[in-house]
Amino acid sequence: MKKSYEIPYGSSTTLFTLPGELPTEIIAPRVVPAAADPVAEVVRALHSPCGNPPYGGTPNGSGAEPIAAQLRRLAAVDATVAVAVNDKTRPVPHGHLLPPLVAYLEELGFRKEKIVFVIATGAHPVMTVDEYPSILPAEILRNHRVECHDSHDPARLVSLGSTIRGTPAFFNRTYAEADVRVVVGNIEPHQFMGYSGGVKSAAIGLAGTQTINVNHARMLNPAARLGSYSDNPARADVEELGRILGIHFALNAVLNDHKQIVNAFAGDPVAVMEAGIPLVRENFEVSIPVPFDLVIVSPGGHPKDINLYQAQKALAHASIITRDGGTIILAASCPEGSGSGSYEKWVHDRHSNQEVVDQFRAEGFRVGPHKAFQIARDALKARVILVSDMADEIVRGFLLEPAGSVEEAFEMATGHSDKPLSIGIMPYANATIPRLSGA
Repeated sequence: MKKSYEIPYGSSTTLFTLPGELPTEIIAPRVVPAAADPVAEVVRALHSPCGNPPYGGTPNGSGAEPIAAQLRRLAAVDATVAVAVNDKTRPVPHGHLLPPLVAYLEELGFRKEKIVFVIATGAHPVMTVDEYPSILPAEILRNHRVECHDSHDPARLVSLGSTIRGTPAFFNRTYAEADVRVVVGNIEPHQFMGYSGGVKSAAIGLAGTQTINVNHARMLNPAARLGSYSDNPARADVEELGRILGIHFALNAVLNDHKQIVNAFAGDPVAVMEAGIPLVRENFEVSIPVPFDLVIVSPGGHPKDINLYQAQKALAHASIITRDGGTIILAASCPEGSGSGSYEKWVHDRHSNQEVVDQFRAEGFRVGPHKAFQIARDALKARVILVSDMADEIVRGFLLEPAGSVEEAFEMATGHSDKPLSIGIMPYANATIPRLSGA
């Protein structure tokens, strides 16, 4: 007897069936209701900020003044404001976050024409102007200047020194030279930063390639892991980059598995993270007693599976709970293919996952090829079969096995064997923090 399952895939879902007698477990975040009024939740957060600014202090230097007071003081001198917003690869609900943010800034005294939005692409491809409406509300595009970051363009970067760990601090010039710097994003699990959110949207999203390369090389440190924040070397470096850049204010959302706002937090970026992380842990951590033989995983649908570069994160999360020698079936639409020309070019010169790992370690860290390394590292632990909209020959060029459906991938993984398998299904893997309880 067969049993049916449904997981996110692209902008829709994909259905599949598995033998009903096999032990199967769904590994997913807690079912958490969305805020009854998401805009009201954002307004509440803006008017109840977390913490005090670490960069300001009162004019005479006697302690830190409240965030709203500092911002009003800056508005009084007709200060410019730059707001970092995430690109199309992140499911940030800008429609609920940005209009209340602008209203709050205007309430403090900032003039609308002095507020600019900078799309934080990190090392991702630069978004075209025609793509802006897909992530930004019409009123933002109508009333404000918007520009997209380009981490590869030295003319659009400014150097602000380096961190104590030796990471060069190159940042988007428009953002760095604004009087007030704001970040907007989500607090969610991250495979080696521990968590996204806080200063990261600007400290990495608006950084130069050289900054991203050096910081992301810390993913090779065993302490740079999913769900780790206070003792994570990659994240600690990001926090210092944020201090160098001088980020005044963060507005972050915590979403449920349907990408709806559950809570919002605003204020000092570090205080925002400290307030939001316990909620993320409560909602998204799942304890697993023993690894599975086979894990079927979805990144969570669009935009988490917009390309292989983003979908890889689901593979990393699934690998944690897959036994050595097991199988991972990754169902990710990837309508934009690899998502990285440098990754695609580099991996196509390799012939095996072991060669990828060896060559990457020999050459040293580079953003783009690092994605090939991350995929290969997991593919050496477990067999990886990819269900996507990409042509089979393209998938094979990424050193992955293609399949046309989850059922086909399951048949490839199991054949006609009657050996009992333990199966895990992760429908929202990018937002799930799996923990092996025995580890």
